[in-house]
Amino acid sequence: MFQGTGSNVGKSVLVAGLARALTRRGLRVRPFKPQNMSNNAAVTPDGGEIGRAQALQAMACGVAPSVHMNPVLLKPQSEQGSQIIVQGRVWGQRQARAYQQVKPLLMPAVMESFRTLQAEADIVLVEGAGSASEVNLRQNDIANMGFAEQASCPVILIGDIDRGGVIASLVGTQTVLPPADAARIRGFIVNRMRGDPTLFESGMEFITERTGWDPCGLVPHFSRMQELPSEDTGDLPSGCASFAHAMHGRGLFGELPGDRPPYGLQGECILRVAVPLMPMIANFDDLDALRAEPGLSIVYVPAGEVLPVCDLVILPGSKSTIADLAFLRAQGWDIDLRAHHRRGGHILGLCGGYQMLGRSIADPCGIEGPSIACEGLGFLELDTVITTGKTVRETTGQLLPDGGYVRGYEIHAGETTGSALSRPLIMMEDGRAEGAQSQDGRVSGSYLHGFFDKAEGRAAFLFRLGAGSAPFDNKKRVESALDALADHLESHIAVDRLLDIARKI
Repeated sequence: MFQGTGSNVGKSVLVAGLARALTRRGLRVRPFKPQNMSNNAAVTPDGGEIGRAQALQAMACGVAPSVHMNPVLLKPQSEQGSQIIVQGRVWGQRQARAYQQVKPLLMPAVMESFRTLQAEADIVLVEGAGSASEVNLRQNDIANMGFAEQASCPVILIGDIDRGGVIASLVGTQTVLPPADAARIRGFIVNRMRGDPTLFESGMEFITERTGWDPCGLVPHFSRMQELPSEDTGDLPSGCASFAHAMHGRGLFGELPGDRPPYGLQGECILRVAVPLMPMIANFDDLDALRAEPGLSIVYVPAGEVLPVCDLVILPGSKSTIADLAFLRAQGWDIDLRAHHRRGGHILGLCGGYQMLGRSIADPCGIEGPSIACEGLGFLELDTVITTGKTVRETTGQLLPDGGYVRGYEIHAGETTGSALSRPLIMMEDGRAEGAQSQDGRVSGSYLHGFFDKAEGRAAFLFRLGAGSAPFDNKKRVESALDALADHLESHIAVDRLLDIARKI
């Protein structure tokens, strides 16, 4: 089991890379995370939901994702409350304090899923959640040491040197843990080293002497990290607002859409895309393939910044659509959107962003928050009612009207109706018309996640905006990055030592 000294120390990526490395050695490997908290979810073939990281780890193992790889998924709907997904299905929702009392009820499902994976694998790589040292949550824990105790699982502790204080965080974890939990930790990995690794040799020795743990690796920063899908908004590119201001200063955002093609610093054509960052953003990896397009620049716009002049605004998915729509209005982004549209700009809404583009949204049962109804942005003649039922499925289709193969998945609660549905964006292979477009074709929306992943569909959509597209398949791009990550970890982690620790259970 790989636990961390804190959140976002790189547990998910290390497990994915080790999964690929061990799979290439001929082992049957399965990933497992007892409890995950993320609004970036993936769909399993049987129509369940799991965390995006576990879907990536399944890809690294060369197997289909399973609900048993992440039996408990918490999808935050507010600062203190989450929807609870158990073995792929909605189980309920709880505020944070109430959830602590619920966790013992979930441990049987967690162990059932773990045993299911054990039965089909040579080795299971378990990922913890947050920090191993959250002793205030140790009672009833199912995510870290509570699971390790139940499963008799040895632990490798991961620290992030890039954030600073890694020696204190590793040694301090041993200090605060109860002796029985500290004894489960058999080794440690220091992740995200930048610069000369010899400068930290004495640091590795100090940690080993103070803790008695095996030093299992000092891992340099992985240069292709942005090619892998992320679960946390903290992994989105930073400095976006500054980039927008810099481009304004250079005149790159100075031309209005439709005036003439914008050009970059070397004269190449650039399509300018703005994405407003809302608190409950979900499935933002929908935009990973766009970020890889060489002729396109994406600006993620944080709170307090205006939407820059651009060619396309994308409203991403949301786990709490009405709350995020209120946040959007509070930033004045609704005014920016109307100005953008008047200038001839395009707008695309995905899932929750698609619902926002309609005339109204209602949540009569309080599925995503308080029972409330509100006006939408009014760009599409659509009305959405959030319902107790949830659509979770993989799907494929053709972009309308000019074709282009798209493949992805749907995860949404809500029934959308209205005359704009007579102008669908996608015709699915099963004959369903999906999504909607405005009469002028400049505003469109879809429930399909993974909208840009396939090269053909991405090229067809970008062609509407007068832009070309690089002919790459995003799945193959991710597979290549996983192979490179496995090579990277084989060079810097004592993989054979990890296997020895696992064999001594």
